Amino acid sequence: MNILLLGANGQVGHALREPLAMLGRLTCATRSGRLDDGGECLQADLADAGSLARALDASEATIIVNAAAYTAVDRAEDEPGLADRINHVAVAEIGAWALRHEALVVHYSTDYVFDGRNDRPWHENDATAPLGAYGQGKLAGEQALRDSGARHLILRTAWVYAARGQNFLRTMLRLAGERDELRVVDDQVGAPTPAGWIAQTTAKVLRRWLAMSEQEREISLGTYHLTASLRCSWFEFAQAIMREAQSAGLLDKSPRMLPIASADYPTRAKRPAFSVLDNAKLALVFGQQPRPWQEGLHEVIGELAAARSNGETS
Repeated sequence: MNILLLGANGQVGHALREPLAMLGRLTCATRSGRLDDGGECLQADLADAGSLARALDASEATIIVNAAAYTAVDRAEDEPGLADRINHVAVAEIGAWALRHEALVVHYSTDYVFDGRNDRPWHENDATAPLGAYGQGKLAGEQALRDSGARHLILRTAWVYAARGQNFLRTMLRLAGERDELRVVDDQVGAPTPAGWIAQTTAKVLRRWLAMSEQEREISLGTYHLTASLRCSWFEFAQAIMREAQSAGLLDKSPRMLPIASADYPTRAKRPAFSVLDNAKLALVFGQQPRPWQEGLHEVIGELAAARSNGETS
């Protein structure tokens, strides 16, 4: 079985390398054609149709895992064409190739396909209404993959972070070392989800799917939500980060934390106020039960502490 991993240098892509390699012959692809450790891999720039097509052909993939995306939510408002090319048009091209070659596509999407106006966790079949260019592109990509006719699993996730890369946790830790006071939005709610959990669950879902009968495989195709369980605001997440980081010896002291409204921290793109996703379908079909977000935070802070003690940087 040949597995092509697109976006292998990203937060989720990096975490996917090890578990996917245990399922078959893994081929990694990045925009530059190099992995973050300097090693060579396939080049697949989703902004370039020719680059993507060459990578797909070279991989001879039977499973394509698309962890590549345009994720600069605010910048997407100023370059919607590029965001749409990567998050929508390229996904349509992946789907068309997969249909011709009878490959399965695993594609990641986002809570941003919803408008955030809800008081219960979002279900997969709830009405979508993205608030900005990023969410619009991701939703269009979902629909393009469905319309392609290719076999696919769309995994929507939210509030993704890791011990590496650019994310909320690492930003909070950096600012904690620079400032005595942090003002953090308290009226946006979600479930912080480690990239490592997404990767591990993806591999387990694929392993379960591959073990199914052909009829079961077809029935199980579609869209799923994949996040940690429980919920918190960004402010509550930031508070928990400071507590865990101090306990792990990553911070000498914690800055004073002040909750603010989204209106007090204007951004180019509007964020959904309620991003909690319902994971029941993933548990029902693939037996994957979500774990509380607090456990994920403890694990990721542990990774950072271990890296520091080993003199590593990320």
